[in-house]
Amino acid sequence: MMTDAFSKCHPAINFLFFAGAIGASVMIQHPAFLLVGILTGASYYLLLNGRKGWKTILGLVPLFLLLTVTNPLFNTYGKTVLFNLFGRPYTLEALYYGAATASAFVVMLLWFGCYNKVLTSDKFTSLFGNLIPAISLVLVMVFRMVPNLMRKAGQLTGARKSIGKGAGENSTNKEKLNDGMTVLGALTSWALEGSVVTGDSMRSRGYGTAKRTSFMIYQMGIADWFLLILIPTLMALVIIAACFGQMAATFTPDFHLAPLSWGVIPYALYLLIPTVLHTKEAIQWHISKSKI
Repeated sequence: MMTDAFSKCHPAINFLFFAGAIGASVMIQHPAFLLVGILTGASYYLLLNGRKGWKTILGLVPLFLLLTVTNPLFNTYGKTVLFNLFGRPYTLEALYYGAATASAFVVMLLWFGCYNKVLTSDKFTSLFGNLIPAISLVLVMVFRMVPNLMRKAGQLTGARKSIGKGAGENSTNKEKLNDGMTVLGALTSWALEGSVVTGDSMRSRGYGTAKRTSFMIYQMGIADWFLLILIPTLMALVIIAACFGQMAATFTPDFHLAPLSWGVIPYALYLLIPTVLHTKEAIQWHISKSKI
């Protein structure tokens, strides 16, 4: 079965790439660069998750629209007034700024989704376990908290419905609220108890008292060394382009964008690294499969 090529790289390479990708998505507001981030992040997310990834991506569309249209309600800066709502101007420049902010948020969510798939907890602890053992353990627990809570909430809801205590379709809002608060209380108790048990277990095993070993031994290969040179080089070109003002974008009170220039090319190449590696391995796998 074919696996993701970028996921098989050294954890340091994975962490270095995602640090640059997520960091850039927070800083960049130029529409051209944001569009590149959305397209590359969505393509790699789909490669990692398959058809199930479409559900998440389509779910980001209403989030994008909501953040875009609500921004002018709070930010009234801008010269082009489209209409007045509740006595406050609804400006075109604020709408553009809302779209840029929403796009940056979507890009960040896409790359965080890819990060959670690629940089697993064992890779993270292997990378930082000896440097910051306590912090690495806390971070791994935090990254696992949301998926575990969602899964546990589904189990609790299903168990309550099976014994006739869960809120049904015909339940009132008060009954649904009470059911939700009951599930939330159970989740909180379960999370707190689990954290205490985990802490006691790790302390009894001597976690952090000596240099730890890893479940898997990761070694740098030729491809990893090549990526270790390529990733900082492309990011350096992106930073140079930013220093020359190629990513400048002003939305309020005047709307002004820097003209599209060469800086978008190294940025696109940087973000395409995981997709290119995955596609390359997919082609090789299908060629090998056809020869059987």
